[in-house]
Amino acid sequence: MTSADSDTGLLAPGWAGSPAAAETADAAFLRALLDAEAALTRAQAALGLAPAGAATAVTEAAGPAGFDVASLAVRARDGGNPVIPLVAELTRAVGAEHGPYVHRGATSQDVMDTAMMLVAHRALGPVLADLDRCRRALARLAAEHRDTPMPGRTLTQHAVPTTFGLKAAGWRSLVLDARDRVTAVRGSLPAQLGGAAGTLAAFSAYGAEDATALPGVYARELGLVEPLLPWHTLRTPVADLAGCLAFAAGALGKLAVDVLTLSRTEIAEAAEGSGGGSSAMPHKANPVRSTLIVAAARRAPQLAATLYGSLVAEDERPAGAWHAEWEPLRDLLRLVGGAARDAAELTEGLRVRPEAMRDHLRLTHGLIVSERLSAELAPVLGRARAKELLTALARRAYQEGRELGELLARESELEGIDVSSLIDPAHYTGSAGPLTDRALERR
Repeated sequence: MTSADSDTGLLAPGWAGSPAAAETADAAFLRALLDAEAALTRAQAALGLAPAGAATAVTEAAGPAGFDVASLAVRARDGGNPVIPLVAELTRAVGAEHGPYVHRGATSQDVMDTAMMLVAHRALGPVLADLDRCRRALARLAAEHRDTPMPGRTLTQHAVPTTFGLKAAGWRSLVLDARDRVTAVRGSLPAQLGGAAGTLAAFSAYGAEDATALPGVYARELGLVEPLLPWHTLRTPVADLAGCLAFAAGALGKLAVDVLTLSRTEIAEAAEGSGGGSSAMPHKANPVRSTLIVAAARRAPQLAATLYGSLVAEDERPAGAWHAEWEPLRDLLRLVGGAARDAAELTEGLRVRPEAMRDHLRLTHGLIVSERLSAELAPVLGRARAKELLTALARRAYQEGRELGELLARESELEGIDVSSLIDPAHYTGSAGPLTDRALERR
C-alpha cells in the first residue's frame, strides 16, 4: 500500500493535520492493539501466571515498526478483526520460548475493545486542551464585551437588545459543559478482559487462583479503569463516548453557526481572524473555521446513533454489533478533535465589530424596544390602549421610515413622559451584564 492509498484526510479538512488525526490513525490503533497485548502478558506475569521473561519479551516485540498495518488490514477479513493476524505475527516475533504467553486466555474482543479505549483516551487529551483554549478566549471576549449592546434575534428577526458579552458567555458555558462531559468519560474508560464468554474461565484454567484480580492489574498497566464486569455486550463505555462526543460537536457547532450568521456580509458584526479564500472570487474571506465546525456538528449525531444502536448486543458476544462501532467511533473522535482545534483558533482570533451592532440596533426605527414601551406605557394608558397605540405607530414607522421615538413624542397622551430615555436600546439589555458576570464565575 502506498501513501496515496492511506486515509490522509484529503476529504476531511476539518480533522486533517490535527492531533486527533494522529491519535486515531491506523498506526495509532496498531500501537494501541500492541500495547493491550503487551500489558496483558505483563499483568499475568505480575500475578505469577507468566514468567517475567515473557512479559519482557512480548513488550519488546510489540513495537509497531515491526508490523505491516496494510497487510494486517487485508488479513483481518479472514477472521473479521485485525487482532487475529496481529496475534499470529506477534507470537512469531516473540519466539518459541515465550510465544505461548501472547494473548493467553483472552479473546479478540478483549484486545479490540481495550485498544479502542486506549485510542479514545489518547485522542481526548488534545481535545480537552483545545476546549480549554476556547474557554479562555471566550472568557476574554465575554468580559471585554460585557456591556456591548447588539440586536437579539429570534426566529431570524430582531427581538430585543442583548449584549455580545452575554452571547460569548453562553458559548463559553456550552464549551465548559462539553469539557466536563469529556473529562468525566475520559476518566472512566475501562479496559476489557473477560475471555471467550466473559467468565475469565481460561485464566483460571491457566492457574489463576482468583481470576477476577487480573482485569484490575491489566487496567493499571494501561492507565485505564478497572471494569466491574466484562462488557462484551454491556456497551456503556462506547455509548458514553458517543454521547459526550456528539454533545461536544453540537456545543461547538452552536458557537460556529452563530459566527456564520454574524459574519454575513450584510450583518458583519463579527468576523474570523483569518478568513479563507475562494477559487473564483478574489474578494471572498470565507468563515472557514466556522464552516468546518458546523460540518462536524452535522455529522456527529448520526455517528453517535450507530454507536447507540450497538447497545443491542445479543448473547455473550455479538456478531456485528461491536464490529459496527470501530469506524463511527474513530470518525467521532476525529471530527470532535478537529472541531475543538478549529474552535480554539476561531475564538482566539475572532474580531468583534461593536459599531455594526450599534448600527443594527437602529434598523427597526426604535421598534426593538417595543417590549419595554409596552411595559412602561401600560400603567399610563392601560394595557389595551398601549398595545393599540404602539401597533399603530409601529406600522407608521415602517411605512414612513420614521423613528418611533419621534412619533411617540407627538402623541398628546404621552405628554410629560421622557420618551427618549425609553427608546435607547443600550438601556434595555436587562440583566445581561450580571448574567455574564455570573457565567464567568464558573471555572
